Formats: sequence, structure tokens, C-alpha cells
Amino acid sequence: MSSRAIPGRNRYWVMAAGPCAALVPAAPFLYQVPRGDGHPVLVMSGFGGDDSSTAVLRGFLSCVGYRSRAWKLGTNCGTDMPDLLLNLASRLDAIFTAAGEVKVSLVGWSLGGVYARVLAHHYRKKLRQVITLGSPFASNSRTTPSCVRLLAGERLPGIPSTAVFSKTDVVVPWQLATQQPTEIAENVEVYASHVGLGFNPAVLYAAADRLANREGQWRSMQRTGWKRLIYGPARLSTEH
Repeated sequence: MSSRAIPGRNRYWVMAAGPCAALVPAAPFLYQVPRGDGHPVLVMSGFGGDDSSTAVLRGFLSCVGYRSRAWKLGTNCGTDMPDLLLNLASRLDAIFTAAGEVKVSLVGWSLGGVYARVLAHHYRKKLRQVITLGSPFASNSRTTPSCVRLLAGERLPGIPSTAVFSKTDVVVPWQLATQQPTEIAENVEVYASHVGLGFNPAVLYAAADRLANREGQWRSMQRTGWKRLIYGPARLSTEH
């Protein structure tokens, strides 16, 4: 059956069935991830996805010690959603306040990562770090409003950031999903499809590993031992 004949949400899960199945044999690998300190993490879905698409990612992060939260804005219909940034800011503030004003980390998949970087420019004092998964924040596409495109592509103001990307991503070219490395900015290469980023064991491990960095003690991902087989080289073959 063609995936075009399957309604939106169901089609998404059909496409993700393969990556989800890989989680079972990866359980021992995922068990080694550092445990979290309980700080809140807001997870934002990609274009066309809703909170059900990030359920696996959020569930995993909750299991390893974080207060993972959904964005609760329904289906991500793109940057033309009414009052998008206002609603995102309201959701962030609600999570920040409920946690006793503990800084929130943002994890954004695809377009959700673009939103995460925009929020980081406006609400620096409420954020701990930003993790993007195959997010086209470096895009010059005319389909993205200039205010969003320009902010998302700018270096984040003193907030640690990790850009997870895949060179086998046929939806978002990896060059658009990476950033210039600095002392608090890095790129992490995984071997995954775009639709599988929210379920891929290497992505789940990388997200939890990055979130385990203590506030003010952030350091880039260490690629030692078995991690050399799972993740690409720290430096990109093409610098920005």
C-alpha cells in the first residue's frame, strides 16, 4: 500500500515502524546512558507531526531522569501557525514556572528545532541548552519567514547547543542542519533517516548524554570506545 493512502498520523507511524523496532536490541546500549538531574525538557515535533510523534523520545527521556514535556500545540503546521511564537513562549514559561524557575532544555525535531533556536534568542535566561535533530536552521529557503530564518541561523547567545544530523537524511541536507563549532556549540553525526531521528537509538542516547551536562559545566560529546562506531567524526568535512 502506498503511504499516500494512509492518513497523516497513521502514515507517520508506518514510516517509523522500522526505526522503532531497532529500539529492542538497542536496550543494553541505551541502559548505559548517564542519568538525568530531573530538569525540565520541552520536546517539539517536526513539520506535520504532533505530540504523538515525539512520544518515544519523551518517554525515553523521562525514564532516564528528566521531566520531559510535550509542546501541546497540536500538529506542527509550519511557521504560519497563528501566534506561533507567542504560544511557544507561553508554553516555555508555564514549564519554567511549574519547575520552580528551573531552566528548561529544548529538544526540537526538524522544524521544531528551528523554533527551539528562535526561542533561545528571546528567552535566554529560561533556557539551559538546545538540541536540534535534523533541523534546517541554516536554510536560506524563501519558504521560511526572514525573521525566523535569520534568528534560527544565528549563533545562540551563550546557550550550549548540539546539532544532531545525518548525511543520509534525504529531507534536510546535512549542511543545513549543522552549525559552526565553538566551545559551547557542536555537531553530532548519526546514521539515520529523517523520519527515524526521533526513534533512532543513537539519537536517543546522544540527546540524553547531552542533557546530562551540568549547568555551567557543558562539554562536547566524547567519541571514545564504542561511540566511534555509532557516531561520525567530531569535525565536519566541510566547515561553514
